[in-house]
Amino acid sequence: MCSSHLSPFPFSSLKAHASTLHILALFLDTITMNNPTVIERFSEFYDNWICKLQEILKQLLHVSNQHHLLAEHDLQSLVSKVTTHLKEYYTVKWSLAREDIVIFFSPPWLTPLEKAYLWITGWKPSTAFKVLESLKKSNLFEMTEEQERKIEGLRMRMRMEEEKVEREMERQQVAMADSKIVKLAKRSGRATWKKNNNEEDYDELVQLAMKDVFGGLERIMKASDCARLKTLKGILDVLQPMQCVHFLTANITIQLRLKQWGNNCQLIHDSHAGSMQESNHKI
Repeated sequence: MCSSHLSPFPFSSLKAHASTLHILALFLDTITMNNPTVIERFSEFYDNWICKLQEILKQLLHVSNQHHLLAEHDLQSLVSKVTTHLKEYYTVKWSLAREDIVIFFSPPWLTPLEKAYLWITGWKPSTAFKVLESLKKSNLFEMTEEQERKIEGLRMRMRMEEEKVEREMERQQVAMADSKIVKLAKRSGRATWKKNNNEEDYDELVQLAMKDVFGGLERIMKASDCARLKTLKGILDVLQPMQCVHFLTANITIQLRLKQWGNNCQLIHDSHAGSMQESNHKI
């Protein structure tokens, strides 16, 4: 039975805990400054990459409508071209993430709408299987029983990988409250730290503490990207060339439409903000 007597709630402990979290947030804000060089370099690459992706989508749409005129090896060549372009994104991403991993968890080159649908720096693998289901319902292609069986097996394996990555991300978030990081965060600065710790170098200890944090984030990002690439490869290996074209067309269309809608929302938001500022000036 539940006791009718309630112990006094430890508000002082809660207040102290909240204070520690606030200090930790301020501490992290000062040491995770985004690298402007990485932002500029990847933003430039991404803009060009998206432009090429739009051109690729045009080719895919054309082939989707003219598939009876193309030989199978031509379709395979187009699919290979698309996958090469998609892999380029991850190659550049991984290279620059070594310089600034944090920026890829809140990428400024994406709109707020796109960020809202991110799953650990990218698209969630299970969404690819939803695309397949939509294609089957639209009668764009039919899958054999063997294909269905293989896709279902792949879906289950990728779901397990998603859960594994999510558990790792949860552990990483909890680890942020590690005692050594909190201890550093609660110090008011270098001078106070040196006074109380025999001149021990504050900056060096901060870098050592955050090295594990950034390393963990990079491992998680790569694990999530691997899940994405495995899903893409696994699906394309099961589908016939023309089915691959339909699948890639749908997948890329969703990505580009989300970007377009995000840009439109941003324009509306900026327009409203500008109108509000103008009204305030008049007042």
